[in-house]
Amino acid sequence: MWHIIIEGRDADVTVMCLPLPAHQYLLLSALRFTTTTTSSRFHFRRRTWIRAMSSSAEQHTSGDWYSVPDLSLRDHRFAVPLDYSAGAGDAGSITVFAREVVQVGKEEQLLPYLLYLQGGPGFESPRPAEASGWLKKACEEYRVILLDQRGTGLSTPLTASSLSQMKSAVKLVEYLKHFRADNIVKDAEFIRLRLVPDARPWTVLGQSYGGFCAVTYLSFAPEGLKSVLLTGGLPPIGKGCTANNVYRACFEQVIHQNEKYYKRFPQDIKVVCEIVNHLAEVEGGGVSLPSGGMLTPKGLQILGLAGLGFRGGFERLHYMFERVWDPILVQGAQKRISYYFLKAFESWLDFDSNPLYALMHESIYCQGASSQWSANTIRDEYDSLFDPTKAAKENRPVYFTGEMVFPWMFDEIHALRNFKEAAHLLADKEDWPPLYDVNVLNSNQVPVAAAVYFEDMYVNFNIAMETASQIAGIRLWVTNEYMHSGLRDGGPQVFEQLMGMLQGKKPWF
Repeated sequence: MWHIIIEGRDADVTVMCLPLPAHQYLLLSALRFTTTTTSSRFHFRRRTWIRAMSSSAEQHTSGDWYSVPDLSLRDHRFAVPLDYSAGAGDAGSITVFAREVVQVGKEEQLLPYLLYLQGGPGFESPRPAEASGWLKKACEEYRVILLDQRGTGLSTPLTASSLSQMKSAVKLVEYLKHFRADNIVKDAEFIRLRLVPDARPWTVLGQSYGGFCAVTYLSFAPEGLKSVLLTGGLPPIGKGCTANNVYRACFEQVIHQNEKYYKRFPQDIKVVCEIVNHLAEVEGGGVSLPSGGMLTPKGLQILGLAGLGFRGGFERLHYMFERVWDPILVQGAQKRISYYFLKAFESWLDFDSNPLYALMHESIYCQGASSQWSANTIRDEYDSLFDPTKAAKENRPVYFTGEMVFPWMFDEIHALRNFKEAAHLLADKEDWPPLYDVNVLNSNQVPVAAAVYFEDMYVNFNIAMETASQIAGIRLWVTNEYMHSGLRDGGPQVFEQLMGMLQGKKPWF
């Protein structure tokens, strides 16, 4: 079978397969084109390029089954277009990797498929070591597909070293623009048509940014969905750039989390002030990190990205600060931040291994508008509240920041320095395509269940509830039992609750 991808609008057409060589393009001049081989419906204009893509072994390869305790796994690799738009044959292809997971003994059973979309942007899917958490629960009923979203894991990964192959910032931006939710969804559909028997619709589980992708899926390819589960993943769906609204709301929650942290560990107020004063007073305004970057007062604040929003984050942060200073072994030796702390600081962050997160983060909120370093703009609205040097001099709590990317990070974080120019171009870019279709969501018919975490530091509760009101038929589970990491911390319970809501076994509101 030869699958056809059609781009354009203005006339209805029913097309699925034609016996054409892979990657060949057809130029349709007729206003209306039909075939009886399928009931799928697309749209195209007069004179629309159509690319035919085969289901040959060249596009999909799979490995042998292997095992971890209580699970069988099989690897799949798909050659997908970098650019799905019409006439983009010269853009080439990339590899997208997906891992199939079932309970041991169920390898050949006919099971419904569940696609897992990981949070991010830019993070790979989990690597199972055993049957545990939500995955164990899901495998009781499903054949789970763990997708490494394009650019992550084994899907033509975009790392600091691989991105360095781009010879100019302009070319890098042209490449990176294809790594948002719209193309992740197209990859998912590409895979579903080749992997799922009879190309049946599947269930999608989206965590955090994976939930954003799932809502994009609901907007543009609902025919591929049997049901959708969202955990901390309801995005803002307004037009333009919604990043300002997101960060303005998120800063309020970040302030609340800072207050909770210092109430838990009041001794850390003095410790953090000492660190900030030390960093501000040393030559150059900071100290060198093991990787070659620089730890500055503003850099210290980004520990809140992981320290304030996940279960156990408060404790990890506090114990890091316990070992911030080197002991004085020789009388008269200068006070120094320990190598232990500096190494722990870098290990806490993922920018070295995942520059895609820093480069693309604000773009996930953009549709036909630029972000213009939105987080930095909103931070400035808080005047001195997030000024670390001023807070330390006044002996008041130094507030950490949250899930925000700032332009100075491309100066201070070694792995990001080569991408500074590209980062500014991405912040200025205006022609981002749409990620959501509110009209489609208003008439949604796909069963959707969502966990909304009341104290979510990353996906604001009020914005999530506003989006939920635009998705017809959505079933909500609002809870303060879990933070943003609910699927990781209480996976079986969260998964069972959402599935129970879809199946009518659990109450919902």
